[in-house]
Formats: sequence, structure tokens, C-alpha cells
Amino acid sequence: MSTSRTARIMGRDVDVSKATPDVVQFLASYFEAKSGDDVDALMAHFLPESITYVDATVGWAFRDWQTLYDKFAELLEAWPAEAVAYPTRIIGDFDSAVVFFTDSPEMFGHELRAAGTVDFRDGRIVRWVDTWDGRSLTVEATESMRVPEDVYPGEFAETEVGENASPVLRQAAGAFAAALAAGDALAASSLLHQDVVFEDTSLHTLLEGRIQTHTFLDHNLTRLAYGPESTLRHVVGSAEGGAYEWSSGGRVPAGVTALELDEDGAITRVTVKWDTSLTPKATLHEAKGSTIRH
Repeated sequence: MSTSRTARIMGRDVDVSKATPDVVQFLASYFEAKSGDDVDALMAHFLPESITYVDATVGWAFRDWQTLYDKFAELLEAWPAEAVAYPTRIIGDFDSAVVFFTDSPEMFGHELRAAGTVDFRDGRIVRWVDTWDGRSLTVEATESMRVPEDVYPGEFAETEVGENASPVLRQAAGAFAAALAAGDALAASSLLHQDVVFEDTSLHTLLEGRIQTHTFLDHNLTRLAYGPESTLRHVVGSAEGGAYEWSSGGRVPAGVTALELDEDGAITRVTVKWDTSLTPKATLHEAKGSTIRH
């Protein structure tokens, strides 16, 4: 298991134990700019000739630099001075990475805790995909923002950008995603470290150890959007960890699962983020309730 390492970013201790210094420095600069009022400073982090920025939860897609520039200019002008976006955990390298971050309530009316999967080229961002839980804003507010189903993008430029993740991570992510899609909790659990930490942040559930995780998955895979019928979309990160984006089609069109690996390739930490606003409350309660021993 890895030792903890943090970086001080925007006055907060950020978990960077599975991140390279160059990507940490870059993303620190990005969030400082996002929390300011200079749109040019923010947009300097994107590659002008090739950019895709997607909010996977509501289906907003920006496919060119100027459209994204105009959107950020509008947001930065509207946000009050106390609005802030800051990272809490970074995994990956300067080829591709995942960053967990928080948007303060002043930005969108409620605190949003999201995961951004990022691909880089020539030291700039070429693809960024945000995933967050629609219940963070309330289901009604999220639905008012969501694009119609026939407008929701079928691809987030993953084919155009290609796979930049480490082969080690791609193998681990592929095997784990395939086991979950097959509904095979035992196969998924076999990829985990004995002392794995499994957290479904949208379900507000944290499990410790392979045995607890196997029991949870065995009871709930058919209820969860990242179980049967889910498909892997894209992988980002290094040999130490990263994330894979997934979809379960009409149930939940996009989610993300972060993985951290030890030196032997075993998964030491799993973090899932998805939009539970598309899942009935009763189903969510059943999944959470299964963690309580009777």
C-alpha cells in the first residue's frame, strides 16, 4: 500500500500520492484560474486547435475553443468573488489524469463534488469530462439542465483523442470493468488488494477490505449502474492509478470509476462517482441498506 503524500493547493491539503509533480502543478494553476476572474488565464490551459469539454451528467458538450471561451467568460463574470473551485485528489500524470474537485455553493447554488477525467497534449488540455451526482443540485434542478436524450452526445471525443493511459492501468481497468459488466462480483473482487478501500461517493458508501467489498458487489451489482450492461468508454492515468469512464446506456449515460494500484497491479482503492438522480430512491436505499449487518 502506498504512503500518503499531499500538496498544498489553494490553502488546502490535496491527496497527490498517485500523481506526478508536473500534473499537480498544472492542475493547481488551472483551479486557481477557474477561481479567479481572468478567462484568458483559464483558457491558456487548453490546446486551442483541439479541445473537447463535456459535462457528462447533463450532456453539455463544447467542441471548440471559442465556444468554451465564451461559456467560461459568462460564468466567471457571474460568479461572486467568494466562489471557488479547488482540487481534493489528483491521480495520474501529464499524459492523462483524473482530478476530484469541489465547486463551492456560490457557483451553482449548491456544493458540487465532481470528478474530471483529463487528457493532455503538448502540455495543454485536449479533453476534459466532468461527472457529478445530479442529486447534489436536487433532481429537479439537474433535470432542468439536462439535454434531451436524442441530443446527448454519443461520444466524448475519446476516439479522436485516443487512449493515453498506462497499459498497466488499462489492463486493470478493463478487467475490473468487464467483471462488473458480467455481474461477476467474485472476479471483480479477485483484482482487489486484501485491504482495498471501496467508496461509492454518490451512494455515500465506504467499505474496507476485499471481503466487505465482495459482499456489497455480490448483493448489489444488478441494482448499480456500473454493474451489468455497463460498458467502458475511456481510461486515463498512469501505472499507479487513474480512472475509467463508463456508461450503462439508458440507465445512466456516464459515470467514472477511479482506481489506485500497488506495485503488483492490485487495486488498492476504488472510487465511483455517478448520477444517482436517474435511479429510483428505493433502489439506492436497498443498496445502502445491504451494508448493514442483520
